[in-house]
Amino acid sequence: MDKVVASAAEAVEGIVDGMTVTVGGFGLSGIPTVLIEALLARGTTDLQVVSNNCGVDGAGLGLLLAERRISRVIASYVGENKEFARQYLSGELEVELTPQGTLAEKMRAAGAGIPAFYTPTGVGSQVSEGGMPWLYDSEGTVVKESPAKEKREYTVRGQTRDYVLEESIFADFGLVRAAKGDRHGNLVFNKSARNFNPLCAMAANIAVAEVEELVEPGELDPDEIHLPGIYVQRVLALTPEQAAAKDIEKRTTRPRTESSSESPTESKEA
Repeated sequence: MDKVVASAAEAVEGIVDGMTVTVGGFGLSGIPTVLIEALLARGTTDLQVVSNNCGVDGAGLGLLLAERRISRVIASYVGENKEFARQYLSGELEVELTPQGTLAEKMRAAGAGIPAFYTPTGVGSQVSEGGMPWLYDSEGTVVKESPAKEKREYTVRGQTRDYVLEESIFADFGLVRAAKGDRHGNLVFNKSARNFNPLCAMAANIAVAEVEELVEPGELDPDEIHLPGIYVQRVLALTPEQAAAKDIEKRTTRPRTESSSESPTESKEA
């Protein structure tokens, strides 16, 4: 039951060329930075990555992308990575854009053993009708596009409408990051890091979790646990330095004013 591994290299052992890997995180929040770096060091290539996004230039999955380790991406948002856009538009990377809620359900359903499901999201668009560019050639011509998907009419709560059939995503490995975890693999996530991390673990045959704080079995209140250990096969305990090293995707500050330069006491009194 003790799922703790000794190193990041051991944590990603078994990830080989061509595998499908789900990667947790929401933007740069809750991304498994140490596991991504270990996968980069491992040299694995031709990966199909499933994630909310593909990182940014120089951080997160952007590191693997820059080294041409990723051949295909299934994601819902890709707007913060210039190298991603360059590779996609020049025919070096295949991209399947998926509505965010649908992507989440594709992984959750896989974790529940459900191979496909119907959803109204995307009906009437290229998501259901097909024709969404997946792969370009070096000249900018579309050489692979999304196929049309099966639709079916259902009446739900008195409203009849079309639903599109979406297939679940079953991954070989899943890499996630948790704020806290025990040796049995029970995990607790911090705020928006919970958005996709649990689902990425659920969809994977082997889920690997890097945890900022490792506790002993029994220390987590059962009601506190966001993802039970049955979905997690390996746990990597981070050092305090690794746990504290977190990138900020966009830093926004307001200009310093005269009042903001005052001491807290002066400001309160003012």
